Amino acid sequence: QGQLAESGGGLVQAGGSRNLSCVAPGAIFHSYNMAWIRQAPGKEREFVAGINWHGTTISYGDSAKGRFTIFKDVSKNTVYLQMNRLKPEDTAVYFCAAGTSLSSDGMKYWGTGTPVTVSS
Repeated sequence: QGQLAESGGGLVQAGGSRNLSCVAPGAIFHSYNMAWIRQAPGKEREFVAGINWHGTTISYGDSAKGRFTIFKDVSKNTVYLQMNRLKPEDTAVYFCAAGTSLSSDGMKYWGTGTPVTVSS
């Protein structure tokens, strides 16, 4: 854990937006699928969004559909999560992960997480 570096978390009002970033080593970024996974206090980890290493397949968890967008910049080895129309229930620690799947399972590398708090 900790090979991926997230940033962008913080406090935001409901209805607002936040853009999270995750920088990965090149060997990881260009070889694995990248995903955002979150964990709210007292809850299990939840898959938010994922993008395959080609950039051709994108998947969203139900809570993210229509509000969040995952994309990556291959020149910067960075994957982003643009979050719009945030809700208090989006409050969680957001982890960046890399692995062979587009889900919470099968992730081989993790960041330490960046907390997002959405106030009502």
